[in-house]
Amino acid sequence: MLGTSSRNLDTSRPSRAGRILETRRLGLIAYDEALKLQRSFVEARREGRVADRLLLLQHPHVLTFGVNTGSSRAHVLASPARLVASGVTLHEAGRGGDVTYHGPGQLVGYPIIDLKPDRRDVHRYVRDLEEVMLRTAASFGVTATRVKGLTGVWCGDEKLGAVGVRISRWITSHGFALNVDPDLGYFDMIVPCGIPDRGVTSLARLLRCNVDMQEVEDVLIGHFAEVFSRQLLPGRVKPVSSCSPLPPKK
Repeated sequence: MLGTSSRNLDTSRPSRAGRILETRRLGLIAYDEALKLQRSFVEARREGRVADRLLLLQHPHVLTFGVNTGSSRAHVLASPARLVASGVTLHEAGRGGDVTYHGPGQLVGYPIIDLKPDRRDVHRYVRDLEEVMLRTAASFGVTATRVKGLTGVWCGDEKLGAVGVRISRWITSHGFALNVDPDLGYFDMIVPCGIPDRGVTSLARLLRCNVDMQEVEDVLIGHFAEVFSRQLLPGRVKPVSSCSPLPPKK
């Protein structure tokens, strides 16, 4: 199932390559606060008061549900008591897709961009978000792939990055989540994205070393600009350094 909530439409109108992309690094921010920011920025983008924006952030522990809330909630495995004890909150997201987990160590990206006039194609938009994550993983030496019939990016049977978007009159919100170094145990509380026979992984787990979140942000911003033909201010992207080994498990 495609993680979207909009119609699909193709167009062959010419590209406006080189539009400005503003980036906002918000750090750790509550889910409901980020939702309010997205709604505000979507309206401002629709009215032409701001340029395209990419919000990069992390959330405190939270489970979010797609537009089909009934099936999403059926994929929560943890009891309400366990969720409370673990500090996990629940929110309806108003995006496509099923239930997903967000938490510290996971890089969440919310693009607020205008797909008009040349990118009014929902499937292309989802594939482009996947491409950004694929290139970002490759920059750190991780080979990720797509899986036919599923969204997101994968390493074998484990999901490295998820996609769930909302598009309103071709202005985008919500977006993607790339597992940099989250506590993967929290995913045991759900059937991630409603897919029962697959797991989740992270860059840190695959590389067996610590991965710096700011480095990942820097690299991802550059790839996002490339994939979406947007202009960034010079000097925003830094080369990837070698990562430090993870400490041995006790």
